[in-house]
Amino acid sequence: MAVSERDLLGTPDAAPRERRSSAHGVAEQGDRRKNRDVVAERVLVWNRRGIGFVGRESRAYLIAKRAVDIVVAGILLVLLSPLLALLALGVKLTSPGPVFFIQQRAGARRRRGRGDEVVWEAHPFACFKLRTMTQGADESAHISHIEAFVQGALSGGGDDAPNDFKMRDDARVTRFGSFLRKTSLDELPQLINVVKGDMSLVGPRPVPLYEINAYPEAAHLERLMAKPGITGLWQVKGRSRVGFEGMIGMDIHYVRRQSILLDLALITMTLPSVISQKGAR
Repeated sequence: MAVSERDLLGTPDAAPRERRSSAHGVAEQGDRRKNRDVVAERVLVWNRRGIGFVGRESRAYLIAKRAVDIVVAGILLVLLSPLLALLALGVKLTSPGPVFFIQQRAGARRRRGRGDEVVWEAHPFACFKLRTMTQGADESAHISHIEAFVQGALSGGGDDAPNDFKMRDDARVTRFGSFLRKTSLDELPQLINVVKGDMSLVGPRPVPLYEINAYPEAAHLERLMAKPGITGLWQVKGRSRVGFEGMIGMDIHYVRRQSILLDLALITMTLPSVISQKGAR
């Protein structure tokens, strides 16, 4: 029997609310529902050493996912290298400055815990993109914008109406950079991050460290319990069409339901989403 898109993607979970516990440091008891779609049981742990996520993961899935990442990203880098070179030339000819924009983003790395437990630790990594802004652009305005977005303080925001996840009429963005952003071509260099192992083809959106620092609840950090991805549920179905809680809910929904079948489905949905430019700015 054919599996429908709705059955495969399911209904995105609402971002869980933080439930504070004892002084031992456990901030959030993760969703422990057991069904065929859940990859792991999770507990969000807050301690003096930082943020860790403890769970029992499918080792076979993680190995298969990494294999797909290396093979597909490697092939795409080779096939798309002429296009990447052409886009790099466009960046260089239309504005002074470097071709690449490199920024510290919030990632996640996996290590073994006790027994069959797996611990995911948040850690920063250098994320590669084609530069879409003027050289030396001030990011303070974007930091303030993201803080307002997280707090739901932007005009037109919310999950039921278009919102301003990305700054409108951003004077820092070049004309060629605007084209790159609308087509998502500025993200092609992230294939390098996938090959390196910092990212995956599919996963939650890689966010700047200052966005993570703005999250009002520890429960929002469950989205870090997977490697960030070039594409994902939010990238395909959300983008500028949903608010902060909707974005977090989509990321957490993916983290809890991730599977090879879901990953492949989201990869196949990515190109039509990019072509349609729904929610893109």
